Amino acid sequence: MVNRSTIKPTVGELEILRVLWDRGPSTVREVHEELSRKKDVGYTTVLKLLQIMAAKGMVNRNETQRAHVYEARRPADETKRDLADDVLQRVFGGSASQLMLHALEGRRTSRQEIEELRRLLDDYERGL
Repeated sequence: MVNRSTIKPTVGELEILRVLWDRGPSTVREVHEELSRKKDVGYTTVLKLLQIMAAKGMVNRNETQRAHVYEARRPADETKRDLADDVLQRVFGGSASQLMLHALEGRRTSRQEIEELRRLLDDYERGL
């Protein structure tokens, strides 16, 4: 049996998951319409990806209505945490400080965002 938390979504699957996390349970047409706002994507491509994602256990499919309704199986926070941990371990050898440094390098980070990071780190430290 495949451990569903070890399945890493592809870029296309992540785009679909973002739609499902934002909208909640949605039909293929609703997901397609949302994705089409940002780029050209075919309806059958979205359908096929959702079918693959259902087979992988990433989404649940409700077949009680004429148009099947898809829903993300895991919350966004869990999926993001698993993906971040995977990158942290594989790329940065478990070093959170290296991950943070490389995430901030090469892009303009606002003072507000840096202050938010400090606040999050302070909150995290107090929780330990």
